[in-house]
Amino acid sequence: MFAVTRLRAAGDDGEALAAAVEPLLAALATRPGFLHGELGRSADDPSLWALVTRWDGVGSYRRGLSAAEVKIAGAPVWAHALDEPGVYLTD
Repeated sequence: MFAVTRLRAAGDDGEALAAAVEPLLAALATRPGFLHGELGRSADDPSLWALVTRWDGVGSYRRGLSAAEVKIAGAPVWAHALDEPGVYLTD
């Protein structure tokens, strides 16, 4: 499965967001079931970003996000998140 978190940040906020994703991905990498993650910026709207993560299943994803170190590292990233569904099954 994969998760897409769309984020809105422009200017200095965008630079801070991009810098904050690295520690979040490092924290996620320690969680069982995490496969990969990356940040991208929209080609059409430079204030719109997407964080895409891949997991071996929904359970791993949910447990991974509930870890304290992930919550702490993710706070500066998720402050920019758009409120919308973002988990997709690939089965």
